[in-house]
Amino acid sequence: MPAPELPPPQSSLPEAASHFGVHVLAEAAARAHDITSATGGSPPCTTSPPGLAAPPAPRAGPGRILRGPTGLGTTSLRMILRDKVPAPSAAAEEGRAGGKVIPGLYHHPIPEPDPVRVEEVSRRIKSWALDEVSLYPEDWEEQFDGFSVGRYMVGCHPDAPSIDHLMIATRLMVAENAVDDCYCEDHGGSPVGLGERLLLAHTALDALHTTSEYQPQWAKSLHADAPRRAYRSAMEYFVQAAGPSQADRLRHDMARLHLGYLAEAAWAQMDHVPEVWEYLAMRQFNNFRPCPTITDTVGGYELPADLHARPDMQKVIALAGNATTIVNDLYSYTKELDAPGRHLNLPVVLSEREGLSDRDAYLKSVEIHNELMHDFETAAASLAADLPLPGVPRFLRGVAAWVDGNHHWHQSNTYRYSLPDFW
Repeated sequence: MPAPELPPPQSSLPEAASHFGVHVLAEAAARAHDITSATGGSPPCTTSPPGLAAPPAPRAGPGRILRGPTGLGTTSLRMILRDKVPAPSAAAEEGRAGGKVIPGLYHHPIPEPDPVRVEEVSRRIKSWALDEVSLYPEDWEEQFDGFSVGRYMVGCHPDAPSIDHLMIATRLMVAENAVDDCYCEDHGGSPVGLGERLLLAHTALDALHTTSEYQPQWAKSLHADAPRRAYRSAMEYFVQAAGPSQADRLRHDMARLHLGYLAEAAWAQMDHVPEVWEYLAMRQFNNFRPCPTITDTVGGYELPADLHARPDMQKVIALAGNATTIVNDLYSYTKELDAPGRHLNLPVVLSEREGLSDRDAYLKSVEIHNELMHDFETAAASLAADLPLPGVPRFLRGVAAWVDGNHHWHQSNTYRYSLPDFW
């Protein structure tokens, strides 16, 4: 089935800002303000691409203020990422979502994802998995349904203008998990030969350009197994909606992910437990980073490459990926303990390397997560204050929404996760 033809995303800054110094940025911001004032509308960065529906009206959600500059006169520099309404109590949150929050874990509750969108995304992704890419055999269906990927992506992308936009992220999430499961983890994965498998799969994202004699053999190889079929199809849909820099950004972040997979595989082959700092370094690569970095594509706009590539923006995205991945370590802890073999996660590494009990290692992991979350919020607030340009606050809100939605999915997915009895 051919991918739908979504219009190219609009840039969120005037073209002149793509070659920026301080003065150019200031002029671009002033021009955006002038356009807004003259038209009585929103700056260009907040508009949806032509032909696509505008994003739904914001739903009531918990208040969230990022930590930013403090002191006299700095209150106005803080960035509010969600509507300022009271957050539900912990008891109400757990009762609604169906899972327990890790005690002491710093997080922000979100409204329950829109059930209408969840149902439609779930229907479409299953159709794609079965009919378009033949992703899994019949006996994996319960696990696929239990993953609840529709609920996951709707919760992570509250500003997606349409179901089509949500499907961009959903296909990629499912494809990434197919690679992880089939190449690395539960369904036949192995560290042996992983490099070759990942390299060939990566060519489904970053096309091979070779001679006419060998090009057809490569093209045929993209259908050789479920992970490559999923990567190829998901990427074809993605580039229909993304600009060239957004597509290249995703390819780069997927290469980072694959590099992290290879580091973990090397440790498995050597039966080696890394130092804590080494494990955290690996987790900055083997993490969720490709997901929040595409929040603008899923939102129907584009953060220009110059702004995305800034070191301070890259720090924010890295911290978001690191924090969300430690959330995965914490919620999947008992699941991984029950699985065959030794699975590295932060509590296991802390216990081994620092001589901590299982409980103390887990609780220290919670503290590490919380520090990463606070650092993420501080860095994001500082960036929003230092760079008050069209598109930047929206992108940062999108990353923060992904962080919150990721936690909500882990906390509420009782099919996959349960907490240890440490409290």
